Amino acid sequence: MGLEYLHAYWRLPYVQATKPETGGENPFAELPNLGDDRKALIIWRGPHTYLVMNKFPYNVGHLLAIPYREVPNLVDLSHAERADLMETIIKAQEILTKTLKPDGFNIGFNFGRVAGAGIPRHLHGHIVPRWTGDVNFMPVIADTKVLPVAMDALWERLRAHTA
Repeated sequence: MGLEYLHAYWRLPYVQATKPETGGENPFAELPNLGDDRKALIIWRGPHTYLVMNKFPYNVGHLLAIPYREVPNLVDLSHAERADLMETIIKAQEILTKTLKPDGFNIGFNFGRVAGAGIPRHLHGHIVPRWTGDVNFMPVIADTKVLPVAMDALWERLRAHTA
């Protein structure tokens, strides 16, 4: 019996990416201006926020709710931006429920690099669908997460439920 390999080819760009403390590029500010929502993985846009698929997901369907304006903390958002951010998170749950029928959700924010924020100067909310029994042995013994659907195919499915 030989050793089996599972290639998580999509993780290398994340692992090798430069993660500056300050300055540098901000993909959250750039994505809405690409002019191609499919390429940007944006599935829905609100007046002050947008909803995008996480390129490095914790689980299938992991979405990010992101204000267009770059701010590091919730207190920095206007009342209209805060309300729109909450509506965007609710919209994400509705889309994921219609599309993937999860058993539950993890929803949260990471503020500051020490708390796990990859881009601490631009807040974003994580909406992660969860299923009973979705944690398997791979993250424990192989430090690998198995995602059973391609990003393009999932974008199509999620986008179909944005109306």
